Amino acid sequence: MEQFETGMMARSKSGHDAGKVYVITKVEEAYVYLVDGKVRTLDKPKKKKKKHVQLIKESFDIQGTTDVDIKRWIKIWNKEDNQN
Repeated sequence: MEQFETGMMARSKSGHDAGKVYVITKVEEAYVYLVDGKVRTLDKPKKKKKKHVQLIKESFDIQGTTDVDIKRWIKIWNKEDNQN
Protein backbone atom coordinates (compact mmCIF):
# COMPACT_ATOMS: atom_id res chain seq x y z
CA MET A 1 0.00 0.00 0.00
CA GLU A 2 1.31 3.42 -0.92
CA GLN A 3 1.87 6.02 1.78
CA PHE A 4 0.10 9.30 1.02
CA GLU A 5 1.55 12.36 2.76
CA THR A 6 0.88 16.07 2.70
CA GLY A 7 3.24 17.85 0.33
CA MET A 8 3.77 14.92 -2.04
CA MET A 9 3.21 15.34 -5.75
CA ALA A 10 0.62 13.12 -7.42
CA ARG A 11 -0.71 12.47 -10.91
CA SER A 12 -4.39 11.93 -11.63
CA LYS A 13 -5.03 8.48 -13.14
CA SER A 14 -8.68 8.95 -14.10
CA GLY A 15 -11.32 11.54 -14.84
CA HIS A 16 -11.26 14.56 -17.11
CA ASP A 17 -7.98 15.63 -15.50
CA ALA A 18 -6.15 12.33 -16.16
CA GLY A 19 -2.40 12.87 -16.37
CA LYS A 20 -2.44 16.22 -14.58
CA VAL A 21 0.05 16.76 -11.75
CA TYR A 22 -1.01 18.10 -8.35
CA VAL A 23 0.37 18.61 -4.84
CA ILE A 24 -1.42 16.89 -1.95
CA THR A 25 -2.58 19.32 0.74
CA LYS A 26 -4.65 17.03 2.96
CA VAL A 27 -5.02 13.28 3.43
CA GLU A 28 -8.14 11.52 4.71
CA GLU A 29 -8.95 7.83 5.01
CA ALA A 30 -10.12 7.31 1.40
CA TYR A 31 -9.50 10.74 -0.14
CA VAL A 32 -6.73 13.22 -0.84
CA TYR A 33 -7.10 16.93 -1.52
CA LEU A 34 -5.11 18.17 -4.50
CA VAL A 35 -4.04 21.64 -5.68
CA ASP A 36 -2.28 22.86 -8.81
CA GLY A 37 -2.00 26.58 -7.99
CA LYS A 38 -4.05 27.60 -11.05
CA VAL A 39 -7.58 26.21 -11.24
CA ARG A 40 -7.36 24.22 -8.01
CA THR A 41 -5.96 26.69 -5.50
CA LEU A 42 -5.28 26.27 -1.80
CA ASP A 43 -8.71 27.82 -1.13
CA LYS A 44 -10.57 25.23 -3.24
CA PRO A 45 -8.67 21.94 -3.50
CA LYS A 46 -9.88 18.99 -5.58
CA LYS A 47 -11.14 16.03 -3.55
CA LYS A 48 -10.15 12.76 -5.22
CA LYS A 49 -10.18 9.12 -4.17
CA LYS A 50 -6.75 7.67 -3.42
CA LYS A 51 -7.23 4.86 -5.94
CA HIS A 52 -7.50 7.47 -8.72
CA VAL A 53 -4.14 9.06 -7.87
CA GLN A 54 -0.58 7.91 -8.65
CA LEU A 55 2.08 9.17 -6.24
CA ILE A 56 5.22 10.86 -7.50
CA LYS A 57 8.20 10.36 -5.19
CA GLU A 58 8.76 14.10 -4.84
CA SER A 59 7.75 15.95 -1.70
CA PHE A 60 7.68 19.56 -0.52
CA ASP A 61 7.12 21.32 2.77
CA ILE A 62 3.82 23.11 2.16
CA GLN A 63 3.71 24.89 5.52
CA GLY A 64 3.17 28.58 4.71
CA THR A 65 3.26 28.01 0.95
CA THR A 66 1.30 29.93 -1.69
CA ASP A 67 -0.37 29.03 -4.97
CA VAL A 68 2.55 30.64 -6.81
CA ASP A 69 4.99 28.27 -5.08
CA ILE A 70 2.87 25.27 -6.03
CA LYS A 71 2.65 26.37 -9.68
CA ARG A 72 6.44 26.78 -9.75
CA TRP A 73 7.06 23.29 -8.27
CA ILE A 74 4.73 21.65 -10.78
CA LYS A 75 6.22 23.60 -13.69
CA ILE A 76 9.78 22.61 -12.72
CA TRP A 77 8.78 18.97 -12.22
CA ASN A 78 7.01 18.84 -15.61
CA LYS A 79 10.05 20.33 -17.32
CA GLU A 80 12.39 17.76 -15.72
CA ASP A 81 9.96 14.90 -16.46
CA ASN A 82 9.74 15.85 -20.15
CA GLN A 83 13.53 15.87 -20.47
CA ASN A 84 13.79 12.24 -19.32
